[in-house]
Amino acid sequence: MSNKIVLEESAGFNQKVIEYVHRASATGLYEIRGMGAKRHLPSFDDLVFLAGSASRYPLEGYREKCSTKTVLGTRFAKKPIELDIPITIAGMSFGALSANVKEALGLAATEVGTSTTTGDGGMTQEERRSSKTLVYQCLPSRYGFNPDDLRRADAIELVIGQGAKPGGGGMLLGQKVTQRVAGMRTLPVGVDQRSACRHPDWTGPDDLAIKIKELREITDWEKPVYVKIGATRTFNDVKLAVHAGADVIVVDGMQGGTAATQTVFIEHVGIPTLAALRQAVDALEDMNMRGKVQLIISGGIRTGADVAKALAMGADAVAIGQGILYSLGCNSSSYIHNGEHISAEAEYAALGTAPGYCHHCHTGKCPVGVTTQDEILEQRLESITGAKRVKNYLKTLNMELTTVARACGKSNVHHLEREDLVALTVEAAAMARIPLAGTDWIPGHSGY
Repeated sequence: MSNKIVLEESAGFNQKVIEYVHRASATGLYEIRGMGAKRHLPSFDDLVFLAGSASRYPLEGYREKCSTKTVLGTRFAKKPIELDIPITIAGMSFGALSANVKEALGLAATEVGTSTTTGDGGMTQEERRSSKTLVYQCLPSRYGFNPDDLRRADAIELVIGQGAKPGGGGMLLGQKVTQRVAGMRTLPVGVDQRSACRHPDWTGPDDLAIKIKELREITDWEKPVYVKIGATRTFNDVKLAVHAGADVIVVDGMQGGTAATQTVFIEHVGIPTLAALRQAVDALEDMNMRGKVQLIISGGIRTGADVAKALAMGADAVAIGQGILYSLGCNSSSYIHNGEHISAEAEYAALGTAPGYCHHCHTGKCPVGVTTQDEILEQRLESITGAKRVKNYLKTLNMELTTVARACGKSNVHHLEREDLVALTVEAAAMARIPLAGTDWIPGHSGY
């Protein structure tokens, strides 16, 4: 008779769930962490392009041009934003990121001809000085909000929600609230900061319209006004934002990241970027506002293929956050100091993690100096080095984007269209409303 022990894990109460129950029972606290959702979700990976062949005419990559010029804010603003590429840097705050990182982002964005965004907590001089095109966020917290800085910006992003935590406010734990951060946000040093989940001076779409008009008046109608929503009831939210007078809509899907929030938000609130993009485009088309109001999509955009697919589905541009952090060296096993690679694995181990698995942005103990306010750790990311890495990443994404566009016969990346795509899974086909590969079947939308 065999004495072999058979280990069989429960599907509902697997090791991960058991660990969660044990921790919650021991502490009475929910988990807070950074970055984005770790669960598998339908994504742009589930779509592929139908390139040119006999029935379509591809363009020659080394001889025929493919335009990437992108204009945002053409509806009402006197000075729309003109970008060389449709790939922008999403809002990430000074506080969540170091001053060196904010400067690096501005330098990189300027070199490739795109925009970067302030995030919560106000505008730093480093960021304004290094950024040719800077979008100034107005969040529910109003931390660091300054009308003079608003006028110095090139566009305004009125944030209603974020993909990683729609319906919830931001967090900045006390270990990252330094003297400078506290001064900009009018907070006590070293005390946890929790942002509001909604704007204090409006409770509905009518108030949103009033706020947009106030922002236009204070900037003499020069600056485009973006409205950013976390992807939940996307179809109706986009319609309300357009009705309220937005020039640009930013939709952030649940694959989006954060510096710190409850894990329950990251994993269980919101809808995937793929579904949100489809609903946002539907809303604009339903209002006959496609092309009049521009659409930026964010939340898990990583590669040039992702960018191309987003544009083909109807976005005018994308915004990238987590990918930018990885470009800077997030989750790398080493950092560069005086040209030398220095191992950071001991610091990862001290956090109870390892390179490639870290999501401890909220602790302020980033081993490679990206998400920290520690005056020693932040020096591990030098602005010039970070800017070079981000520039290379954005250039690579743009080359991949134009490569795909030419293969599909497009002389302009904004000419990519839904007809160029098919889906590999039933779920992606239904969410994106793209035919399943090899068929003309769109689940739930083809009559059967």
